Amino acid sequence: DLKSEFLMDTIVTVTVVSDSEKKADDAIKRTFEEIKDLEGLFNFFSPESEISEINRKAAVAPVKLSVDTFHLLEKALDVSAKTDGAFDITVGVVVNLYDFHNKTRPSDSLTKEKLPLVNYRNVILNKKDQTVFLKKKGMVVDPGGIAKGFAADRAIEILKSEGIGAALVAVAGDIRGYGLKPDGKPWKVGIRDPRGESIDDIIATIDLRDMAISTSGDYERFFIENGRRIHHLIDPGTGYPARGIMSVTVVAPLTVYTDSLATALFVSGTEKGLKIAERLGYDTLMIDEQGKIHMTDSLREKIEFTKGNI
Repeated sequence: DLKSEFLMDTIVTVTVVSDSEKKADDAIKRTFEEIKDLEGLFNFFSPESEISEINRKAAVAPVKLSVDTFHLLEKALDVSAKTDGAFDITVGVVVNLYDFHNKTRPSDSLTKEKLPLVNYRNVILNKKDQTVFLKKKGMVVDPGGIAKGFAADRAIEILKSEGIGAALVAVAGDIRGYGLKPDGKPWKVGIRDPRGESIDDIIATIDLRDMAISTSGDYERFFIENGRRIHHLIDPGTGYPARGIMSVTVVAPLTVYTDSLATALFVSGTEKGLKIAERLGYDTLMIDEQGKIHMTDSLREKIEFTKGNI
């Protein structure tokens, strides 16, 4: 049973294996409702969301949060600490100056002016009171790089609690699967060729055995300016698009980590990125600007290449 809905500004697809159609439908329905609730809390662009309230009260007052928003920010800061700030939930203040639809980017002086507002260390969480406080006026948290992964994990929790034996959840490119398909085989997920003609142009496939996978690529949101690719994966250290890499795929148990780490490793570059992945015990496949593939050793036996590029 497979259903899709447009949520979190993207396509969310839930595929379940169940011997009862009613049970499958009810479980999927509950899953979509839950993701809708999370979207209500996390939506950066909605004035009603908790995220917007946090941003409005930057440098003014702490904001009391729901368990989910507090937990999301906790995870985000954890990933920032583990990646030396290569993932930073406060980078939105610069990212949102780029308009990929109209192919415009901020002036160097505006980037320079906003960059001091980017620093995850200025997001102060108080566990006892369940509050968050942004230290600087004008800074924002934008959970765009982690919220989809968080939602995919929640979806899986719900499907399991509803007694679904196997499922695959995809929130855009953040995918998590568990259990086996009816043919007894694990879910198979394709890794896209970053310079392929279409989304179906894949360079490799991987069996997703109770694991999550995410890819960040410079082809998702970008425009070309004077022969240079201006994309949405902004380095929090510079305020400019990260260079040196075309795409990064991360495989780990939870989508909240694959989502945020794919961004972090993209920003870190191949050498540092591989070290971070190995330190955390996760797998990564990184494709550099020359199209050369770099990956963690443990991924080699789990991946199947579809093109003769290895």
